[in-house]
Amino acid sequence: MYPSGLVASSWNGTAKVILDKNDKVVDDTVWLNFYHDYYEDGSPKWVLITSPQDMLPAGFKYHNGNGTLCLIGEFDEETDTFTERHNQSIDYGIDFYAPQTVVTPDGRRVMIGWMQNWDTCNSSTAERSWFGQMSLPRELSVKNGRLYQKPIRELEALRSSKVEHQDVTFSGNITLDGVKGRRVDMELEIRPGDEENVYRKFAVRFAQNDQFYTVLSFHPGDSVMKIDRKFSGSRRALIHQRRALVNSENGKLKLRIILDRFSVEVFVNDGEQVITATLYTDQAADGIAFLADGSVNMDVVKYDLSGDESR
Repeated sequence: MYPSGLVASSWNGTAKVILDKNDKVVDDTVWLNFYHDYYEDGSPKWVLITSPQDMLPAGFKYHNGNGTLCLIGEFDEETDTFTERHNQSIDYGIDFYAPQTVVTPDGRRVMIGWMQNWDTCNSSTAERSWFGQMSLPRELSVKNGRLYQKPIRELEALRSSKVEHQDVTFSGNITLDGVKGRRVDMELEIRPGDEENVYRKFAVRFAQNDQFYTVLSFHPGDSVMKIDRKFSGSRRALIHQRRALVNSENGKLKLRIILDRFSVEVFVNDGEQVITATLYTDQAADGIAFLADGSVNMDVVKYDLSGDESR
């Protein structure tokens, strides 16, 4: 049995990990996940997943407030000593907190998180009959000392109505035939239309109509990606933007964007980073549009996701 644990904060502000090998709750503190895996060379590693509160920002890696934190390293079971080798944010978006992990019967480590944060808990309205949801289950792996996340593979069984556009070169604003919807699984591969003159900005808008949209944008000059939902229909002064520094070589980027009726989850570069946000836009806003400042060449594969229409 692997040890479970808790994170507690002492009076001087330092965090301590309390391991409990008997799986008992020993304090009213924040749960963590502590699990065993292997590096690519077969040597053992341990992954510590927790959700700190009231964080200070650190560049684009960690944002203010309630965040998610992953530590990867080695654990000495003789001395109960964990040696950190790498740390990272788990999700770089607005709404992802308190993740939990399980192991599937076939041995996959799967994580699911609360798609909300404590700073938005009082933003519900009387007109809305529900509040809060969970993320898609995500399969976890560690590559090059970094936590990777991919949508659970069973999601692919819900795909239908495939639409594919290959080798699309454009600048300005475009829409593509058959690319629309609010329950969508969409894969994008983006590259410069002109290798000698890399585009200055790429963006995709979704949940869009004449009034509303949410936008995901990328600037290759500084390799910064941003999610922005301020035009999604919110009437509250909440957090509407987050930025992340992503890996891109000469403007090349892979994205998998999964839209549910009230959320978006963006998996960057095969799950190297993830950006999650809720959005409460009217369901009639189902447009998807692409924007480029400069010449962009892209491949787009889009699927509809089936669901229960009665919910």
